[in-house]
Amino acid sequence: MTTLIYSFFISPAKRVLSLLLFMIASFSLTAQPSSDTTVHVQKEEDFYTIQTVPIPEGILLEVGGMTFLPDDALAVSTRRGEVWIITNPYMKNGQRPSYKLFAQGMHEVLGLNYINGDLYAVQRSELTRLRDLDGDGEADEYKTVYSWPLAANYHEFAYGPVLDKEGNMIITLNLGWVIDHGESLSKWHGWMIKITPDGKMKPFAAGMRSPAAFALNDQGDIFYAENQGDWVGSGSITHVAEGDFVGNPASLVWSHLPGSTVTLKKEDIPDTGEPKYDVAKRVPGLKPPSVWFPHTILGISTSGILNYDRHGNMGPFQGQLFVGDQGQSKIMRVYLEKVKGVYQGVVFPFREGFSSGILRINWGSDGSMFVGMTSRGWGATGREKYGLQRMVWNGKSAFEMKTVKAQPDGFEIEFTEPVDPGSAKDVNSWKLSSFTYQYHHNYGSPVINQGTCPIKAIEVSPDRLSVRLVVDSLRLGYIHEIKAEGILSAERNTLLHNFGYYTLNRLPDGEKLAVTDANRVKTAHTHVDMPGNMKPGVAVNKAITTKHLTRQPADWVNGADRTITIGTRPGLKFDMETITVKAGSRIKLVFDNNDDMLHNFVITLPGAADRVGEAATRLGLNGEKSSYVPSMQDVLFHTRLLGPSEKEAIYFTAPSKPGDYQYLCTYPGHYLVMRGVLKVTR
Repeated sequence: MTTLIYSFFISPAKRVLSLLLFMIASFSLTAQPSSDTTVHVQKEEDFYTIQTVPIPEGILLEVGGMTFLPDDALAVSTRRGEVWIITNPYMKNGQRPSYKLFAQGMHEVLGLNYINGDLYAVQRSELTRLRDLDGDGEADEYKTVYSWPLAANYHEFAYGPVLDKEGNMIITLNLGWVIDHGESLSKWHGWMIKITPDGKMKPFAAGMRSPAAFALNDQGDIFYAENQGDWVGSGSITHVAEGDFVGNPASLVWSHLPGSTVTLKKEDIPDTGEPKYDVAKRVPGLKPPSVWFPHTILGISTSGILNYDRHGNMGPFQGQLFVGDQGQSKIMRVYLEKVKGVYQGVVFPFREGFSSGILRINWGSDGSMFVGMTSRGWGATGREKYGLQRMVWNGKSAFEMKTVKAQPDGFEIEFTEPVDPGSAKDVNSWKLSSFTYQYHHNYGSPVINQGTCPIKAIEVSPDRLSVRLVVDSLRLGYIHEIKAEGILSAERNTLLHNFGYYTLNRLPDGEKLAVTDANRVKTAHTHVDMPGNMKPGVAVNKAITTKHLTRQPADWVNGADRTITIGTRPGLKFDMETITVKAGSRIKLVFDNNDDMLHNFVITLPGAADRVGEAATRLGLNGEKSSYVPSMQDVLFHTRLLGPSEKEAIYFTAPSKPGDYQYLCTYPGHYLVMRGVLKVTR
């Protein structure tokens, strides 16, 4: 400004020259690239807000099902057999929602839907139509549409109904749990069935263990969510077509019955511990998952599925699926593609921090996402016993990997914003590896057959919205971990989530990318990663004999001073909340895992339980190999990770210093609730 004022007091020629020089200088300044090298770290709460919908005192809203009614009221079914109608769940104008009891006295309603003017509830033993005949807001008619037998086993849950594209109602039935494995104790349990509009039942597909949720994608194809268990190495979602067998052979006891769409028998399923994809090559009809969810990293109890259709408003991810997790109280995002007629795709983290275990998710009329939760008996990182929350997108765009698409020679990653070319072309910004799980009768599976996937070439698209990676050592049927920790946007934002897991079931045809001097990667620096992508200072616990003694020490000539046996009880609890021992006493402790889930028993220093539990969660892919026990001074003694009905004895000398020590199960998702106090006295 000073230059301009001065120019009016000089000659016209000089004035023009001065003005021209000023304009050139100004242009040069604005045209300079920004010297700002600040990296902007994104957080989930910067884009997606979680609001709690208040629940009146005395209403135990353990959400089992949710559906919206035409007047925008939300109907919620509960595990206690009730249906509540919630008016104004959006809390518009700052007003609290109102609750009215619509139906009650049913048996654990884990599914609810509004179909053709009526509410349909799935109880443990039947599909029920609910009607308010006199208009007083309460159900007068509870009509059985279709029922199925039960064996009174606590694990015989039932879910649905979801309407398919032909107008049939889809229902899934859980296996029962017997000692240490699932069994189909009642007809059609472990199956997906369909109920026609005229009330007839058709068996549709078999092989399910705990199919807690299912939904249709934009094409009307059915996807169901499965939880880790026997014959299930990790959580997953799988495309289900008529006649499919999706893995658990217990359901095949009914395959000989009239109407069965599956011809396999239990004895047709090998129990070799090979990858499921490899077994499927030899067993026609066995279908591997469309997308695996690596256990403890992207959930431990895969639950509700929600298609991002025209009803949603949750960022630039239309056509993808959102999938909840009950055990880790979070939501993942899935991009699917169909290659050679087979579904496959990638799963990313999306939003964590919900207040309880997520079971159901629905779109509100404004595109927000309603999240229904419960944790009683199942446990969750969200510490509330139940809850109802609403997630709202604020309209700001997060820098994310939007999609990953398989290529004949690698992957193409699409981003929500242009990438910084320098970081994208740097091979050290990326790391790819692959692994899979065992397909066997055991509960879950450790990660097996891990391998690296070297990157040969990187090419950034002209619009900088996608990056093509030419990758060696791709393996069909394997989960491919794609880490992009060094990638920045053009605005120098970090990725909101810098990893995803792609399940590669088919390689597409097409032209491979020519590797040239321009895109060929330079030699990568050596990655020194700690097992399981752990944070520094946390390493895998390797046979620390003083902390995991399973034989009585030789110098215990007179044996243990005391023998303690501890088990479990429902709700992720030990059956003893307090154990009292004398300082320096010799202890034999027997942990009897009489539960239907994996558990360990870990004793820590006073006040260290949270630190140890958090470190165990960070063990990641290799956690199961170390029994989810991190190598830390905070850990004093521990058992190995025990499967259902297993037990183990450990021997230790109680600390010499009196105090309140802690014990817990460090299996991810359990440590927050499954704990107790070891009181050491003089």
